Amino acid sequence: MLHQDGHAGILTLRLDHGKANALDRELLESLSAALERLESDASLKAAVLTGSGTIFCAGVDLYRVVEGGAAYARAFVPVLGTAFHRLFACAKPVVAAVNGHAIAGGCVLAAACDYRLMARGPGTIGVPELRVGVPFPLVAIEILRFATSAAHLQELVYQGTTYSTDVAYERGLVDELVEPDVVVDRAREVAQRLAGEPAARFRLTKRQLRAPTIAAIAAHAAETDAAVLAEWERPETLEAIRAYLEARRRG
Repeated sequence: MLHQDGHAGILTLRLDHGKANALDRELLESLSAALERLESDASLKAAVLTGSGTIFCAGVDLYRVVEGGAAYARAFVPVLGTAFHRLFACAKPVVAAVNGHAIAGGCVLAAACDYRLMARGPGTIGVPELRVGVPFPLVAIEILRFATSAAHLQELVYQGTTYSTDVAYERGLVDELVEPDVVVDRAREVAQRLAGEPAARFRLTKRQLRAPTIAAIAAHAAETDAAVLAEWERPETLEAIRAYLEARRRG
């Protein structure tokens, strides 16, 4: 589900969950626990987050949402928000090695990291949430606002566009493009470089950069996420997800 490999102070976290590394409650809880380990273990200096095969992460496991209905959504959405927040606010460096498609929640995971490398090739990245029919928790929107230029944020969110690797790089959604066979190795190099900074200095600088976003989440999440959760629980929303999945199956 989530493979963890610590070497030379770098913790590599590899999503390996079904064919699409889709986010369900169990995977998100495993990710949150791994990030807690990263922060508490003094022998770990930084982390690399990557996926398996040709997919980084295809986003939320919508089949689980449909199957579980409102009860599953009620348990799942807070866990989703917690994992996003823990990744974004992690005091130690986290580098994304985007090995392929990073869709919806997968895009948010990458955006929450301190540096984003993406493998050249057919992989795409974006957030088609409105097309799916579900809203993100506030933390996801604020992460995208932090990681994406104001000129492209509305296009990314409203149009649900998924960008090719070249376009994602041009628009600053990823920081570097590398060949697929070296994306994880290159990410480890970046993680080692960031981990080479004095830990207290890096932690303070990261906090300064991200404090306005974290403050915005803290100030408004309770109100907005109640509305988000209510939307996820609605029968009309679940039906919209079913329709989206059926249309995608038909191709």
